Amino acid sequence: MVSRVIPVETFDLVIFGGTGDLARRKILPGLFRRFRSGQMPEGSRIIGAARSDLDQAGYRQMIADAVAEFGGEEKKDSKGLDAFIETLDYVAIDAKGDGGWAKLAEIVRKDVVQAFYFSVAPSLFGDLAERLHTNNIANEQSRIVVEKPFGRDLETARALNETLATHFDESQIYRIDHYLGKETVQNLMAVRFGNMLFEPLWNNHYVDHIQVTVAETVGVGGRGAYYDKSGAMRDMVQNHLMQLLCLIAMEPPSQFGADEVRDEKLKVIRALQPVEPHHIVRGQYDAGPNGPSYREDAENARSFTESFIAMKCEIANWRWAGVPFYLRTGKRMKARSSEITVVFKDLGHSIFEGDEARHRNILSIRLQPNEGMDLQVTIKEPGPGGMRLIDVPLDMTFADALGPDAEEVPDAYERLIMDVIRGNQTLFMRGDEVEAAWRWTDPLINGWEARNDVPKLYDAGSAGPEDALAMMHRDGRRWREIKA
Repeated sequence: MVSRVIPVETFDLVIFGGTGDLARRKILPGLFRRFRSGQMPEGSRIIGAARSDLDQAGYRQMIADAVAEFGGEEKKDSKGLDAFIETLDYVAIDAKGDGGWAKLAEIVRKDVVQAFYFSVAPSLFGDLAERLHTNNIANEQSRIVVEKPFGRDLETARALNETLATHFDESQIYRIDHYLGKETVQNLMAVRFGNMLFEPLWNNHYVDHIQVTVAETVGVGGRGAYYDKSGAMRDMVQNHLMQLLCLIAMEPPSQFGADEVRDEKLKVIRALQPVEPHHIVRGQYDAGPNGPSYREDAENARSFTESFIAMKCEIANWRWAGVPFYLRTGKRMKARSSEITVVFKDLGHSIFEGDEARHRNILSIRLQPNEGMDLQVTIKEPGPGGMRLIDVPLDMTFADALGPDAEEVPDAYERLIMDVIRGNQTLFMRGDEVEAAWRWTDPLINGWEARNDVPKLYDAGSAGPEDALAMMHRDGRRWREIKA
């Protein structure tokens, strides 16, 4: 079944790092799905650019193999894949030199939408931006897509923003965070601002606390060198969890526009209070039956880098004063699960007694796996024997609710790339957002480094360090169970 789509203009998309892991695993298979759904107008092209010495035929074969390996059901469409492969071209290019740029200038057209995806290390962003202009390839309507990390602290984030701003206006820069492309994340805004049921309750009068959990079962194997310089705070909290927090907590924008939405997100970041040391728990996974320890994965026997972090945050504004936000993320956890949980307050007065009085409404928004949401409500247990109350979920799992259409829900990357082509920046971070997030994050990192803080060991396959559970227990609360 073909999805209903908003037409896009004919485009040339250049993917720097077009032979890399991200391009092969996510970007190109995702674009093939959009091609099959009719979102690539006739004449649109995808141009891979990388150091590899390939010709057009070699690159096309590489991407055909990538779709066969990483694609879903769509890879069975051999006829469609053959047509998609015909849209691909390739240029072997030297990001820091002159090689390949003249050829790229000949290939990229001036009369279609131009988008340049920087799927490379941030250290190359400036070189690519400069050469796109010195070779007269980019213009005032061109768009560039940049991947995280957006710096590793406030100073480097500012420098990166200044580098990009030398050649591109902020309206041309798309900082991509794939979490914001998830269907459920966008549905969070629809639930909040499209339903009279929720928005009147979305404040400190009715919400007891909010939890954001992003748990992964994988370790850092293969990424140890990068992760040991990053850690969970830089890799996950400063961007992914921060963006989820902003969407949960922001005020209603005046309209659903890019700057209006991002203005409200920025206000949330600026209202975040400093986090006290006893409200932060850092952890590092230990060796277990199913795999090595973090230090073995990172090949650093003395590493104090965190693979887990939990913290209690507070937002100093009228809507959220007194409502704690608990953030938690970690690797080698018991299950792969990303979930936002809104726990509503107890009734002001219950007519029921004992255990029957202790029931709460809980809204759970699942980002992965099994995207969807459910609202826990209290009902009478069917049958005789008096008033026995039980909690049941009103479930909206997308795969169940949408049936066969659920298969057509775009992956996060393909959705966001199509937004770039449309010129829609709503789900992309603005430069001042990135800097504000680092301005809040830096003191936390500097604080535990100054204290020589050592992360707590936790068993691989667990829910994290016991200290994280204790942090919640001190507040009379508990984490939601991590389950797939």
